Amino acid sequence: MPAFSAYDGTELAFETLGDGPPLVCLPGGPMQDCVYLGDLGGLSAHRRLIMADPRGTGRSAIPADPGSYRCDRLVDDVEALREHLGLDRMDLLAHSAGTNPAVLYAQRHPERVGRLVLVTPSVFAVGVDVSGGARRATASLRRDEPWFPEAFAALEAIVAGDGDAAAFRAIAPFWYGRWDEAARAHRDAGDKHRNHEAAARFGEAGAFTPDATRAALGRLESPVLVLAGEVDLNSPPPAMAEVAALFPHAELVVRAGAGHFPWLDDPEGFVATVEAFLAGPGR
Repeated sequence: MPAFSAYDGTELAFETLGDGPPLVCLPGGPMQDCVYLGDLGGLSAHRRLIMADPRGTGRSAIPADPGSYRCDRLVDDVEALREHLGLDRMDLLAHSAGTNPAVLYAQRHPERVGRLVLVTPSVFAVGVDVSGGARRATASLRRDEPWFPEAFAALEAIVAGDGDAAAFRAIAPFWYGRWDEAARAHRDAGDKHRNHEAAARFGEAGAFTPDATRAALGRLESPVLVLAGEVDLNSPPPAMAEVAALFPHAELVVRAGAGHFPWLDDPEGFVATVEAFLAGPGR
């Protein structure tokens, strides 16, 4: 597996899938390796996917300084990868929590971003609020599912501040457009690929300065795609519309029936949407 040295000497790994123009991909978790992304529903048939394992995950080394797991410090790892690949400007795709270092990268290095794809993004770096009401409304779209009563009761506990580990596990069906055997296997595999110590430090004090980030993103000239799932409890479409509105050249696409992992729920639609955006006219 290819590797490169980060700013502090930590060896970071990445995998290359497919052929075509390069697309650097940052996973979520936070601090989860790229395995759960697969080939992004077949996007590797159109793009050379550069799948980066964050420090301390997958085949990337554990850093000497655990403070380097903080999200804003991960930006330097993204820049080191760009330099290693020899790209003057790179197209960047990020999912969920991985969108936080992606937008911080765009804030710090706007001239290095070609096109930016934010898939069911997290909102910590940009300070968008996702209310309990928005989560309940999104969850209610699934009220005809057999698992809904138990999962919704767990969601109510979480929104009220009483959710425990069992409650968070019980709401897992809301993350997928179809709660089938494939979705269960995907959910079960996730924790095995996450560095929980790193995840705990990802959002430590100082990681995010939303006002400054929002101001910088308002000047970003790069085209941006915000791709949301209609039934995604984590990143509901109303909040995703607020994220898209932060950018001067952003497009919001909401995939019908999709959850937090839209390339699983609708691979063909996901690939068609992302590839059409990436193939569009330049800045």
